Amino acid sequence: MRKYATGRPTISGTRHAISAGHYLAAGAGFAILEAGGNAVDAGCAAGLALGVLQPDLVSVAGVAPIMIRLADGRTETIAGLGHWPASLPPDVFMREHGGQMPPGVRRMVVPAAPDAWIQALERHGTMSFGDIAAAAIRFAGEGFATYDLLAESIAAHEAEYRTWPQNAAIFLPGGRAPSIGEKFVQADLARSLSYMVAEERKAAGKGRAAGLAAAHAAFYRGDLAREITRFVAQEGGFLSMQDLADYRSRIEPVVARRWRGHEVMVCGPWCQGPALLEALLIAERLGLDGLAHNSADYLHVITEALKGALADREYHFTDPAFGHVPVEELLSPAHVAARAAAVDMARAHPGLPEPILGRGTALPAETRAALPKVEADTSYVAVVDRWGNAFSATPSDGSWNVPVVPGTGLVVSGRGSQSRPDPAHPSGVAPGKRPRLTPNPAMVVTRDGGLMPFGTPGGDVQIQAMLQVMLNILHFGMEVQEAIEAPRVASYSFPSSFAPYEYFPGRLAVESRIPEAVRDELAARGHEVKPWPGTTWLAGSVEVVLSDPASGLNHAGADPRRPAYAMAG
Repeated sequence: MRKYATGRPTISGTRHAISAGHYLAAGAGFAILEAGGNAVDAGCAAGLALGVLQPDLVSVAGVAPIMIRLADGRTETIAGLGHWPASLPPDVFMREHGGQMPPGVRRMVVPAAPDAWIQALERHGTMSFGDIAAAAIRFAGEGFATYDLLAESIAAHEAEYRTWPQNAAIFLPGGRAPSIGEKFVQADLARSLSYMVAEERKAAGKGRAAGLAAAHAAFYRGDLAREITRFVAQEGGFLSMQDLADYRSRIEPVVARRWRGHEVMVCGPWCQGPALLEALLIAERLGLDGLAHNSADYLHVITEALKGALADREYHFTDPAFGHVPVEELLSPAHVAARAAAVDMARAHPGLPEPILGRGTALPAETRAALPKVEADTSYVAVVDRWGNAFSATPSDGSWNVPVVPGTGLVVSGRGSQSRPDPAHPSGVAPGKRPRLTPNPAMVVTRDGGLMPFGTPGGDVQIQAMLQVMLNILHFGMEVQEAIEAPRVASYSFPSSFAPYEYFPGRLAVESRIPEAVRDELAARGHEVKPWPGTTWLAGSVEVVLSDPASGLNHAGADPRRPAYAMAG
């Protein structure tokens, strides 16, 4: 018997399954699977399509961190995160922008997503770039129906979209925000992607690898690179042709820990992934057994565990190429025990828990608005194929605080907004350094040998939503869709990862389907409870695929909080 009624069923199939942040992206990936492509081919097709279908949340020229688990047991991550330009003056934001991260070209880092998709195809795919880009090109050129979240997002940022005429031309066609159901077209973006495919076809006679290399060169060395860097220079930014020509996403190992017989895998501390593991381990140390789902005790444990892990994110996480991140220490039994020991089960910690391993940092001033300002960005795709390969990716980057490169439809990654303007901060700016990314695809190898790629948009809410859904499935035994639709909470007791890095000590947002008595008890413990609607996109949009070796089925669920859908066959 389900505890929570669901609006959708769990989708199951014997061969393959996909869940993605937009229904057309799920369909694009599913078509690839049905045509014989593997999880990597399908994931890249869906991920690229998300940059077209959710252009307010994801950019074709943004970030695309990817995790791949192969049927032979090998697992790797493709960071898919660009770095600051080599010519960036480290003190430019402190000296010229009052310690703020300005909108526009100066927050741009090297666009990583095209490289990440192509590297994934080169390393583990079977299809051409043209094969996986066909759906994205169609959706950009022919258009698609504006849906509620896209209409809401554009309307909320109408003033910002008007800042640049080329942004307004795309996002405010006819001089106004599009209405739900209107066709949304991105003709320039279709031409840019078609150019990459055309360059691939020119090299097709030399083999698949040469074709993929030609598509890559079209973006990073060819006409698109020239248009990008010319425009950025004209606007006072720092990206150069050399920055683009030299760029390749780093291939990095996963960070993994065993938990109750499962292996939970996240990306490295260049993103917030390890904080998900740390929060899980702290919660386990505090004690999960015997706690009723979404009871006050359970939500207090989850919230306080997340506070400890996200404090360590603030104090320590950075690009590992630029500074040591003590991941092993943070995930060690001793540190987890120390974080758990600092939790008072009767009283919420009022803010960011203190550093244990040293390296504290100055915090921004407290903010007391009703709810934090949230940047809607990011999407997600999970795939498992018939051969036992799994794919998990969290493409991202919005379009309202950076300009479109005129004539291309491309919004170059503004992910610099997740670096601190002060170079002295662990995640401070530096030439060649990557910002500390919120998008963090994850995966579980279950104790019975199943695979569970999962992830979500939501900025700082990402690992919070992921932790709750993972526990719903693996601890409480919920079906995938029930686990996704169950009500959630989110803490804001730490500086935001996004400029202007707001800080809301004690703040706990709660979907109001959680009973009022539970909310009152949380408030009595010192949580500053702020009700969300019963169901809100602010709580993330978790997508999950779970393979079950015992039944031979792949189960998939998608979050109705956003236009996500799952398919299986």
